[in-house]
Amino acid sequence: MPIHPTAIVDPRARIAESAEIGPYCIVGAEVEIGARTRLMANLYLEGPTRIGEDNIFFPFGSVGVASQDLKYKGERAETRIGDRNRIREFVTIHRGTEGGGLVTSIGSDNLLMTYAHVAHDCRIGDHVILGNSVGLAGHVIIDDWADVSPFSGVHQFCRIGRHAFIGPYSVIKQDILPFSLTSNKPEVSVFGANSVGLERRGFAKPVIESLQTAFRLLTRSNLNTSQAIERIRAEGPACSEVEELLEFIRASERGVVK
Repeated sequence: MPIHPTAIVDPRARIAESAEIGPYCIVGAEVEIGARTRLMANLYLEGPTRIGEDNIFFPFGSVGVASQDLKYKGERAETRIGDRNRIREFVTIHRGTEGGGLVTSIGSDNLLMTYAHVAHDCRIGDHVILGNSVGLAGHVIIDDWADVSPFSGVHQFCRIGRHAFIGPYSVIKQDILPFSLTSNKPEVSVFGANSVGLERRGFAKPVIESLQTAFRLLTRSNLNTSQAIERIRAEGPACSEVEELLEFIRASERGVVK
């Protein structure tokens, strides 16, 4: 197992033989690191933390440290990270709290760019991108394939739907619709479907067109949300993606950005 002589690894940590611990890393008790995961240098990890395989952590980050939530009283909570994630420089990931299920979780195949912050009890799916200096407050849920551009902040308890794209410098106070393109010009608003991203991921043209129609009715028709949903349903059978969009709206507790 390649562990640099300047690294400090607690003997209670569980590290795969093919993992790599670089210079000046500190790995605490109850940290599990999977096969071929690499800690480049100057990283601080506290347990209980479980990290999967083939991840790479760039220098000067911290993972699994105590929450900044003032309600946190030291209860046992954990951090879970999947496989093949790229965690860039100065990223901070805090463990969960009793008020959020005691777990902060990050899935697989994600990119967290420099200075991103993942607060307590956040749940990030797979194939998510967090741009430079994105800040997630506690209890944020980000579904698969979402992309949050640099210098954006997300209020606690917000949810970001699948395949959503959020432009830079956005302040997110409500849920972000799946498949949407949302930007901060001049205020946070939906500008239609994330058509470029959906095309790149192989969505069929009729599906994208159906989503565009739904977004036009939701955001550009001068109808309220209930009226827009009725109109969408009246126009004929919806594809599964439009049904997912409507179900997301129905389940939202904070309201959605339109």
